[in-house]
Amino acid sequence: MDNKNELIEYFRKMLLIRKFESKILSLFDENKIFGTTHVYIGEEAVAVGACSAITKDDYITSTHRGHGHFIAKGGDVKLVMAELFGKETGYSKGRGGTQHMSDMTIGHLGSNGITAGGIPIATGAGLAIKYKGFNRVVLCFFGDGACNEGYFHESLNFASVMKLPVVFICENNLYAMSTPVDYAFPTKDISCRGSSYNIDCNIVDGNDILKVKEAVECAVIKAKKGEGPTFIECKTYRHFGHSRNDPKIYRSKEEEKLWLENDPIIRFKDYLIKNKKISKKRLESIEKEVKIEIENAIKYADDCPFPDPKDVEKYLFYES
Repeated sequence: MDNKNELIEYFRKMLLIRKFESKILSLFDENKIFGTTHVYIGEEAVAVGACSAITKDDYITSTHRGHGHFIAKGGDVKLVMAELFGKETGYSKGRGGTQHMSDMTIGHLGSNGITAGGIPIATGAGLAIKYKGFNRVVLCFFGDGACNEGYFHESLNFASVMKLPVVFICENNLYAMSTPVDYAFPTKDISCRGSSYNIDCNIVDGNDILKVKEAVECAVIKAKKGEGPTFIECKTYRHFGHSRNDPKIYRSKEEEKLWLENDPIIRFKDYLIKNKKISKKRLESIEKEVKIEIENAIKYADDCPFPDPKDVEKYLFYES
């Protein structure tokens, strides 16, 4: 059972992701960040719950909507911010941006701009773990849209055949860009696709951080025993559009209202208060701490240098 300090840390990390992503949206309006981004607001319980079930030595792969995964796995918000600002001190030295960051020191194998692109990477990492005899596991995050890609089917089949230590985590937020799941899938639940590859499946409330953590913990134990992969479908909802320029005209106001009332951070805060795990004073202090951490990250990113134009070909690989 998680102790009080651990529960409070889960809340702090979810709030940090929420406030970070909210600030990112406003920084576009201030012309501090350019291009586009896919914010993780509304799905924080999945990343924090899942990453709380593994160790620093375990791995994750991420998606185009990856800031939350990065922070949940232990990423430094200053370096994430610097990357979004296009600065040399960012995780990809200002060259990868919002969709292409990694940090091997914390077991983050990379976010990915290609739908389902992280799934074969996670599977390959799982194969390496098995061959090297490491007591590790890979959490593979992906969205509902990825489940209709060829990478998904090939990877799950291979992972099942080889009994690889991979936990496939589908963040089903009901839409692949603007395509609803009930249009794209002939089944009510996506998780049944894992069953077709003889993979154990689980469906959880993706807005309940403790349910997510519990499901991932069970899958991790199974994987580290050499019993193969698990498919976990987390039913959740993104509060904003697919990307920052998405007006969400394909969603009804009634649907949005229903899911906003099911906000994972509000739910977990209410749980902590109800069970006397946190005081109002501590909540207020966490809010202030998170605000300061994000302000410091913005200042850090602002003060850091852009890459030198003469280094435009640096870090590129050419086939001779």
